[in-house]
Amino acid sequence: MKTSVSVPVLQQDETESDSTFETNLGWRRNTGMSNTSLSSGMASTLSVSDSISSINPPDIEVHGSVQFAVNYIQKLGEFHIFVVHCMNLAVADTKKNRSDPYVKCYLLPDITNLGKRKTTVKKKTFNPTYNEILRFKIKMEVLKTQNLNMSVWHNDMFGRNIFLGQMDLDLSDWDFSNTQINEYTLKRTSTMKTGEVQIWVKDCKNLLSVTGMVIDPFVKCTVLPDMSRKRHQKTRVVKRTANPMFNHTMVYDGFRPEDLREACVEITVWDHDRLNNHYIGGLRLGLGTGKSYGVEVVWMDSTADEANLWKQMLVSDGEWVEDVLPLRMLVMAKSMSK
Repeated sequence: MKTSVSVPVLQQDETESDSTFETNLGWRRNTGMSNTSLSSGMASTLSVSDSISSINPPDIEVHGSVQFAVNYIQKLGEFHIFVVHCMNLAVADTKKNRSDPYVKCYLLPDITNLGKRKTTVKKKTFNPTYNEILRFKIKMEVLKTQNLNMSVWHNDMFGRNIFLGQMDLDLSDWDFSNTQINEYTLKRTSTMKTGEVQIWVKDCKNLLSVTGMVIDPFVKCTVLPDMSRKRHQKTRVVKRTANPMFNHTMVYDGFRPEDLREACVEITVWDHDRLNNHYIGGLRLGLGTGKSYGVEVVWMDSTADEANLWKQMLVSDGEWVEDVLPLRMLVMAKSMSK
């Protein structure tokens, strides 16, 4: 993940309102699940909740293979992975008898989201052809200390991505003169123990209008320190109400248990406007230590109640944890650096 240089772009003073935000969060490993549900309680409130059955995909019988080649380009200082093709993938959506697969690569033991690359999604196929190059900027001496983890996922339109298999490649003894296409069988287990942070935004209650007009609220979410645009998710806009119902699930994958101690889920509520959206309030779920991966950051500022909920989730394997939390004004992360 990225550490951040954060600057205040909203109000610096943290003031509580009567709005509340209710949300359920889930932490799902490849082998198990811990979940968090939270509700916030300002004059405005946001509800987010979820159930294991609605979040967890059914167990998939992993089979099939992936074809790829690797190469190191000395002039560029880049490690290239040429993802070619997958064959005989499992059916992810049994009702529609389809899979929409994409390939994801990590370099381990990288502790940041800079170590992840993805292909495009191929629709309605069990034998996708990609012919895409995934690039990592990394020195050769560092690369030789890494493991390449390659996994295949079904992309669901509602964000509930389904695991289809993975493989690992030890780069410490890899012959980098070998640029031929290799084929590896996909497996269920891996040396990389990752999972998902799952957030179900349920509803808001008694939201306050910033402009004095009827509001059109929506919710935005990101998991810091990664501020890349592709990691931002949001609900739909609900028109003309201070008590919107969303029932929207947000899923962030690729987290190891130790990453969750350095990460922070930032959830904010906004009033939609064609020219300029208006901030209503937000909250941050994390340990509130003031640091992420050893770097001091403004956004690791969870209140005692927010941090307590996060801690409950970290120790609750396979169970939902819930709370009601107040929305507040946040110092927002504006720019990020490595």
